[in-house]
Amino acid sequence: MSTEKFNVIDLRSALELLRTVPGQLIETDEPVDPHAELSGVYRHVGAGGTVMRPTQIGPAMIFNNVKGHEGAKVIIGLLASRERVALLLGTKSEKLGFLLNDAVKHPIAPITIPQEQALCQEVIHYATEPGFDIRKLVPAPTNTEEDAGPYITMGMCYASDPETGESDVTIHRLCLQSSDEMSMWITPGARHIGHFFNKAEELGIPLPISISIGVDPAIEVGSCFEAPTTPLGYNELSVAGAIRNRAVEMVQCLTINEKAIANAEYVIEGELLPGVRIREDQNTNTGKAMPEFPGYTGLAVPSMPVIKVKAVTHRRNPIMQTVIGASEEHVTMAGIPTEASILQMVERAMPGRLLNVYAHSAGGGKYMAVLQFKKSIPSDEGRQRQAALLAFAAFSELKHVILVDEDVDPFDSNDVLWALNTRYQGDIDTVFIPGVRCHPLDPSQTPSYNPMIDDVGISCKVIFDCTVPFKLKDHFQRSKFKEVDLSRFVPNV
Repeated sequence: MSTEKFNVIDLRSALELLRTVPGQLIETDEPVDPHAELSGVYRHVGAGGTVMRPTQIGPAMIFNNVKGHEGAKVIIGLLASRERVALLLGTKSEKLGFLLNDAVKHPIAPITIPQEQALCQEVIHYATEPGFDIRKLVPAPTNTEEDAGPYITMGMCYASDPETGESDVTIHRLCLQSSDEMSMWITPGARHIGHFFNKAEELGIPLPISISIGVDPAIEVGSCFEAPTTPLGYNELSVAGAIRNRAVEMVQCLTINEKAIANAEYVIEGELLPGVRIREDQNTNTGKAMPEFPGYTGLAVPSMPVIKVKAVTHRRNPIMQTVIGASEEHVTMAGIPTEASILQMVERAMPGRLLNVYAHSAGGGKYMAVLQFKKSIPSDEGRQRQAALLAFAAFSELKHVILVDEDVDPFDSNDVLWALNTRYQGDIDTVFIPGVRCHPLDPSQTPSYNPMIDDVGISCKVIFDCTVPFKLKDHFQRSKFKEVDLSRFVPNV
């Protein structure tokens, strides 16, 4: 079905598009409890990723009747399918990395529109009003029964450097802690907003921050780039602008000196407070946070920065967007920018040899990448391993790289495992790179798991070279089948 007539610029236009494509969106009017039940349902419908089995990749789902939140809806799984993301971004699933790579190189900066035109400010709730409670205004789900609390998992956090004024958008783990407070997890050294907050805290001043929820999927995917592809000072909203060939529209917030995404479903305005920390699970004492992308529930952090909420604004009949942290949705948001970063760095060093990259679902889009590499001349032998090293440099949280030849589909796990079984010998085709910083959420990257590891987050990175040595390529030809006109026998395929 042609989708050219749809101009996706926000969450609602994205849903309008999905409603025209069978199998991409379902809705239910059945009452659902946002505390554990909503995520429990979607686990079976379409979560995928590293979520506990049984699960599957399926449609996005809208819950129209959320207990305790009359008039609000919750959508989950919007990006929990690579094919659905490609549909929403106007490309093919195997070309998503290339689309993002091109967008990074041709950014279109966001613009600011007048407040009277901003849909996100149709309804306004000030924190100074009697009875203000963010937990009642925003239907944020609790993923599991042991979570530290309700979490905002798809909030586009926007803040600016207090000295230079440079702005950026990132996604963070936000737990609703009280009527007007949220905790915010900032991965050390991994997010630009963390740098902004460190500066503000050193100056002893609060950092204004807006959290926009329910936006154009291009913004959500583009916001997940990291250095060195998007260095400090690069506003990742410009990536979404390039994807749409249309600047992202921002609006001045009402209570803080910061901007928010103008057509968001919800906006939370607040300040990151200097010198203030709280325990993430202070309301539950479970010791747990929420499900994270490796498939395990993260440990609650004993000391987290605090956002003091100043206001909540939203569109009429707002739609809350959420994800399960371990779902395929994380894979697409984190993985596609990872693919783009690797493509960019390797192409710059050795043009034409890296054909494609897949940030694999089993690694949550972060830990594992499959690189499809073509050796054309004898001197290309060994360059495939150089490409793997460049991939580690392009994305520091990458742990495993699997190298395959041009005749292997990197997006087909069975084909990749076939290469592992027929083109790989462990003693000569494995490259170990020990003692390298990776990601603190991998539970195997701890001294208690491996005494050779000095600190949490240190890992042994590994290259699995499943490519055929160039001199032996003639001996590893796959069986060739006759090309046929399939439409003669199986119409509409």
